[in-house]
Amino acid sequence: MKIIRIIAQVGILWLFYFIGVLIVEWTGIFIPPSIIGLVLLWGLLMLNVINVKFIQEGASFLIAFLTLFFIPATVGVVDYPELLTVSGLLLVLAVFLSTVVTIIIAGKLSQYMERKERAMKEETGHVSTHHHS
Repeated sequence: MKIIRIIAQVGILWLFYFIGVLIVEWTGIFIPPSIIGLVLLWGLLMLNVINVKFIQEGASFLIAFLTLFFIPATVGVVDYPELLTVSGLLLVLAVFLSTVVTIIIAGKLSQYMERKERAMKEETGHVSTHHHS
């Protein structure tokens, strides 16, 4: 039964990608269909139109096999020997540093948002106790 649920949830995720493809075809915009589908899914999750339970196991399944999707790109590097020169090393370094900076910024931003949310909850808690006094 779990495998059927995972297949159905992956199907839901694929449906959002397909909707992104249709939007790109209809509008001619240059944003990748997968990004459009992802933003659409995110919006519906944020608005509680779709419950995360409807896609959670399917998304976890895909994430578990995510590294397999990078194998063709990694093997493709063999076709570009210049990536194994100093220029290639600088490119790898730039990618690594930008990834580290992105992780740091995302971490700091999420910590900031968590602190702000916690402060709002504490403030709301204090306000409600003052009203009851």
